[in-house]
Amino acid sequence: MGRPPVLPKKKKDGFWLEVRNKGAKTGTILIRDSHQAMMQAAKQYEMTKDVIILGEHKNGKKVDDKAKAKKVKEA
Repeated sequence: MGRPPVLPKKKKDGFWLEVRNKGAKTGTILIRDSHQAMMQAAKQYEMTKDVIILGEHKNGKKVDDKAKAKKVKEA
């Protein structure tokens, strides 16, 4: 018996935002299922906290909004 292999954690699918206390270097990451829910959470916390929108993640990777917009233009 040896050590079990350690794989990097996969990121959950959804819309990510980080909420920090004002002036703090680190915060808590919140994951929401829809863009609307993410924006609602950001609005809820923006008065007392610093909110950083990290974007959408699918299949463990960040979705590039520019590539998404480019596909829409081509179609």
